[in-house]
Amino acid sequence: PHETSVLWGAFFEIVTALAVIGTPLALYPVLKKYNERMALACVGFRLLEAGMILIGILSLLTIVTLNHEFSKEINPDTTAYLIVGKSLLTFRDWTFSFGPNILLGPSTLMTAYLLHQSKLVPRIISTLGLVGGPLISTCGILVVFGVFSQVSVWAGLLAIPVFLYEMSLAIWLLVKGFNSPATPVTVLR
Repeated sequence: PHETSVLWGAFFEIVTALAVIGTPLALYPVLKKYNERMALACVGFRLLEAGMILIGILSLLTIVTLNHEFSKEINPDTTAYLIVGKSLLTFRDWTFSFGPNILLGPSTLMTAYLLHQSKLVPRIISTLGLVGGPLISTCGILVVFGVFSQVSVWAGLLAIPVFLYEMSLAIWLLVKGFNSPATPVTVLR
């Protein structure tokens, strides 16, 4: 009965995955002037994050397909379908813990560090990223070890700095663009 909602959710997660890839690709030409390896690592971590999001979407879409197959069968093995469906849903939950949490942290930390060093954005924005990156990865690790669930007060609190960083960075760049850059530091190749 919720197939349309799942399909819309999958569509919006695809949009999210594209944005996850687009952000570091757009920043790369600017950030590589300050540290090419770190800027490339930011792109790599965000590609891994987007990959995890897309894998999670595929597991949800597979559940939709299973639902269609279940409805076609005359005497379906309800238990088998339920086990496979729950397994796919659990798999999707794990991809969410690893992608938008654990893998987001390092790219946020490195991007914020480069923005902080270059002074391309106000310090408060880069500081939010310097704090938010490690916190969001910590959140993901704590979820993996069962300290609290992905949807909990603690997870929400640990996500606030990275949320504020990403929103303020996007708004700042759309409204003001980059500040006058600092002199690029020695580029590591």
